[in-house]
Amino acid sequence: MQEFFILLSGFALGFFYFKMNEKKISQKNIKENIVVSEDLIISEKKVLDQIPNQIIIINKEKNIIFANKSAEERFEKNIKQKHIAEVVRRPEFLETIDNVLRNNISTVIKTEIKNPTYQVYESYIFPSPQFFLGVKYSVFILMRDLTDVYKIQQLKSDFVANVSHELRTPLQTIKLGLETISQGHGKDDEEAKKNFLPLMHQESIRMENLVNDLLTLSKIEQQEHIRPSQKINLQEIIEYVQKFYQESLLKKNINLIINIDTNNANVTGDKDKLIEIFSNLISNSIKYSDAKKNIYISSNKKTNDRLEIKIKDEGIGIPQEALPRISERFFRVDADRSKKAGGTGLGLAIVKHLIKQHRGEFKIQSTLGAGTEVTILLPTYSEH
Repeated sequence: MQEFFILLSGFALGFFYFKMNEKKISQKNIKENIVVSEDLIISEKKVLDQIPNQIIIINKEKNIIFANKSAEERFEKNIKQKHIAEVVRRPEFLETIDNVLRNNISTVIKTEIKNPTYQVYESYIFPSPQFFLGVKYSVFILMRDLTDVYKIQQLKSDFVANVSHELRTPLQTIKLGLETISQGHGKDDEEAKKNFLPLMHQESIRMENLVNDLLTLSKIEQQEHIRPSQKINLQEIIEYVQKFYQESLLKKNINLIINIDTNNANVTGDKDKLIEIFSNLISNSIKYSDAKKNIYISSNKKTNDRLEIKIKDEGIGIPQEALPRISERFFRVDADRSKKAGGTGLGLAIVKHLIKQHRGEFKIQSTLGAGTEVTILLPTYSEH
């Protein structure tokens, strides 16, 4: 009997050891599978990040579980965990996603986004493979950007219309001058030639400025949907522009007083385009200010993600009725003064579109005879 119990105990111990060893092997396999699964998810994300199209993946609740680098650059860095309706607010787009979720089908839809900038996408929306990126069920959204195609067509027609309208007057002046000094009464009149040649030269410069500004504006409008993403120090931009206009400031004895908060001077933007913005605004303040006046530039961190910049002058000001139209292309409060100052009527239109591209805000306040204050809100730079 004792031998039987010893045998039974030995069998029980052996069975227990076998089961424990089996459990260890099973746990090891689970851990290995988890590691393989995590490696697969990382690999899938790396592949998606290489694709230039915007890719967003959502779960059944329509919350974003993944956005590739292109989508983060186009929309915003922190879109993960947001509801898809916070990124694309078009009803037809959201209804298509509901249809894909409900019927487990694939769909293609063209979507126009009007705010904050005009954008057009052809979106391919379909159910993801099961357990793609480790999620049991998800929806794959691939957005192909067609904005450039649509904008180019519109810009071509706008450009032709603007050029034909704005260049007609200087061309007529040059033509009249040439006819006068080559075929008319000024043919043998040296005094007439002296009078007409500077005028024609001035009009040719005006045409050149118009063409350059029109090309700049067309390029900006075409790229307006592409959000800048560089880390830019605002203090450096302002100081660069100040040096550029130093001669103009000295000529009119105008003081440029800068008060930038150096602890909060980094914004998200494009260096060249920010230089263009502040060059236009400072240039305007100089042009439309009398001698011995001041121009003030200051900054203030308005919120955690917005920096407020103010450019205030003591110039001639703008009538209240003109303020709503001040950033329209070719709108001039005083056409004669604008032309004499070398203005094309496109400077503030360029500023408006560049600020819009930066996802910023732009506001002008002015009192006739007392000066103008321009307020800009730009996104602060975040490392995350």
